[in-house]
Amino acid sequence: MSTVMEIEKAIEKLPTDELFELTHWISNRFSDAWDRQIEEDILAGRLNNLAAEALQEHRAGGSQDFPMDEK
Repeated sequence: MSTVMEIEKAIEKLPTDELFELTHWISNRFSDAWDRQIEEDILAGRLNNLAAEALQEHRAGGSQDFPMDEK
């Protein structure tokens, strides 16, 4: 297995088109990992306090519509 430093050095040698391809792959990989982590956090109840706090603030008038939602 390569170290991060070895991977970085290899990336620096990539032609531009392959760098863009790698960037796209990393972006997708990150998005998928983020989605899985959020799902795990929701199922484990780790976000319950934040959600309750946000709802309380909203009900107290502490939120507003997004500009695109205004008519």
